[in-house]
Amino acid sequence: MSPDAPPLVDDQREPRHFDRSRLRLGIVIAVVCGALAFLVIQGLDNATTYFRNADEAVAQRDDLGTRRLRLQGTVVPGSVRTSGDEVAFAVEYHCVAVDVRHRGDPPELFVDGIPVVLEGAFTEGTDTFASDRIMVRHTSEYRAEEGDRLALAADEACPA
Repeated sequence: MSPDAPPLVDDQREPRHFDRSRLRLGIVIAVVCGALAFLVIQGLDNATTYFRNADEAVAQRDDLGTRRLRLQGTVVPGSVRTSGDEVAFAVEYHCVAVDVRHRGDPPELFVDGIPVVLEGAFTEGTDTFASDRIMVRHTSEYRAEEGDRLALAADEACPA
């Protein structure tokens, strides 16, 4: 504005230029909100993963489809076979067995007859469960968390 120009009235103000620092702040806030939303959605997805015992999963096989779930059972003695980076075995619960193919290394405590929870999904068109995570249930921790569920299944003698 030149010194000779008449003073501006309220409705004749010069237009303000957008402040770059506000733009940067807006972008940072948008990125942080997006990251938080992503983490919340991932957490909710993990929280809603179906949990089934082996017998329930077999009974609901058609309804489950290829949906991701957690499968609980006891490793059938003598069923563990290792080939490269894949481990094939069976788990059972209430005398109902499910064949499993696991990619990757199993935990060190993974042995015949141990209770496990597997994460994965049934392979399309088969009754084989494709696992990508094995969680071995430690006796003391498991009983404290799950009560007698696994103890009841382990006490049942399955006919050979």
